[in-house]
Amino acid sequence: MPGQGALGPDGSHRISESCLLVVAEAERLAERLDAQLVVFSGWSSTGGASEAEQMRDAWRGPPVELLVETSARFTAENASRTLPLLAERGIDEAVVVCSPPHALRARLFFGRLYRARGIAVRLRVARIRPTLRSVAWELSALPLVPFQLRAARADLERSKP
Repeated sequence: MPGQGALGPDGSHRISESCLLVVAEAERLAERLDAQLVVFSGWSSTGGASEAEQMRDAWRGPPVELLVETSARFTAENASRTLPLLAERGIDEAVVVCSPPHALRARLFFGRLYRARGIAVRLRVARIRPTLRSVAWELSALPLVPFQLRAARADLERSKP
């Protein structure tokens, strides 16, 4: 699950209410699919608890292995930095849970990067009402997709054994 956060009133990096709803959707899905592993991905802009750690701490789902990837700053890095974690464990199928505005980029990055490494990927979009801010953010990020995809592929090449 890619994170989503911003600076809180106290100056700390906090996951959004929308991100908590995505975690709740992942909990329901993990129960239904009898998942064995959940991976959270996302950084902290302040050096405090990362988005991934905050999502893990919010987890109230079934007792599965919870992994955190704390360095990804954007969606392409969420994909490129979680892919080796899945590959190390021999996982060949993943479900990415995200918010509605994030679905296009999540499908693009995870779909291209995971499938290229033999991991089938499905997207699960949580039923969350998008905010104007989240839609504007996603639209502003679209022109960066080719550059971020190229950087993510290079990231994966560097991490190859």
